[in-house]
Amino acid sequence: MGNQEEMLVKKITEIYESISKLPDLSPSEEVNALFTELVLACIPASPIDVSKLSNNGEQEMRSNLIRLCGEAEGLLESHYSDLLASNYENPLEHFELFPYYSNYLKLSHLEYSLLARHVPGAPAAARVAFVGSGPLPLSSIVLASRHMRAARFYNYDLSATANAQARRLVRADADVGPRMAFRTVDVMNATREEIAKYEVVFLAALVGIGREEKVRVVAHLAASMAPGAALVVRSAQGARGFLYPVVEMEDLEGFEVLAVHHPDDEVINSVIIARKPPATAGGGVALQPLGHSHGAVVRPCKCCDMQAMNHLTIEEVALEELPS
Repeated sequence: MGNQEEMLVKKITEIYESISKLPDLSPSEEVNALFTELVLACIPASPIDVSKLSNNGEQEMRSNLIRLCGEAEGLLESHYSDLLASNYENPLEHFELFPYYSNYLKLSHLEYSLLARHVPGAPAAARVAFVGSGPLPLSSIVLASRHMRAARFYNYDLSATANAQARRLVRADADVGPRMAFRTVDVMNATREEIAKYEVVFLAALVGIGREEKVRVVAHLAASMAPGAALVVRSAQGARGFLYPVVEMEDLEGFEVLAVHHPDDEVINSVIIARKPPATAGGGVALQPLGHSHGAVVRPCKCCDMQAMNHLTIEEVALEELPS
C-alpha cells in the first residue's frame, strides 16, 4: 500500500477502536458522531483494495467493523421504525424524518433504472423478493411506491421483531400495504419452488457478511430462481468496503452479470445487475462463464462505454444518464 492508503487504514482503525469501546450502538450523539466520521472517511474515491490488506489483523478489523456497522444500522432503523409507527397514522408519509432517506431514494432509482435498461421485463414484475429487509424496509417501500407499482413484494428477514415493526409501518397505506408480505425465514431455508416464483430478487448488502456465506446464498438463489429472473446485488468499492462486503464477479457463479455501477456520491453501495440465464431448447440454461477478465478495459472516467469482459457485459453508467 502507498502512504495514502496506509493513512486511511490508520484513520479507520482508530475510529474502529473507538466504536468497539462503546457500551451500546443505539442512536446517540456519540454513536452518531463516530459513524458519521467513519462514513466521511470511506466515501471519497480511493484506490485501496480491501481484499489485499497487508495483514490478518487489518482483515479482522475490517470484518469486525462491517459487523458493527450492520448492528448500528439495524438499531438506527429500529429506532426510526418505532418512532414513525408510534407518532403517525400513515408512517410512509413521513419517511423524510429518517436521516438517510434521500440515499434510499437515489439507490432505489439507480437499481430500478439499471433493471429497466438491462432486464426489460423486470419493471413489470408481479412478484419481487427482497432478502434482508429489516425493521425499516425503505428499499422495498420506495420501489413499490415509486417504481414497481404493480408488484407484490415479499420481504425476508431473520428477525420476527423486525418484520413486526415493518408491518406496522405499511399497514395503514392503502397502496403499498396490501402489496407487502413479510417472511421470518432464512432464505437458505426457502424452497426452490418458493424462490422460483420471483421475477426479481434483491439481495441486501449485509446478507452474508463473510464472503463464503455470501457465496452460499448466491449459489442457493442460482439453483432456485427461474431462468431469466433478475438478481440485484449490493456491493461496495474501494474504502467503502470497510462499511459493506465487497462482491466479486466470481462470487456470482450461475448468473450472467449484466451491469455494475459504482456511485461516487453519498450513496455507499455499488449495484450489480445479474440474471439467471434463460432456458435453452434442450431444457438447460445458456450459462456464460464467470470469473475471467482477460481483455477487459476499464477507463478512468465516470461514464464508461460497454466493456468486453470475456462473455460478460459490464457497464458503468452515470446515475443522471439513467431513465427515471
